[in-house]
Amino acid sequence: MKTGIHPEYRDVVFQDVTSDFKILTRSTLGSKETTKWEDGKEYPLVKIEVSSMSHPFYTGQSSRIDTSGRVDKFRKRYAQK
Repeated sequence: MKTGIHPEYRDVVFQDVTSDFKILTRSTLGSKETTKWEDGKEYPLVKIEVSSMSHPFYTGQSSRIDTSGRVDKFRKRYAQK
């Protein structure tokens, strides 16, 4: 790899603001905010809106829209006469 052209790859804490879930991982993202992790070290903090702890697909709280009758209504409206 060429030197000086790649972003710094470092440990970063991602925090889900809706569920207050935090995970320590590695990323090139940076932040002016920092947080203290369980090991006592300070890491950059990146706030995100959706994670596996708050996404409806992963939590099992997804709701499906009731579409019964919509197809029949469409066919009735645009049926060939």
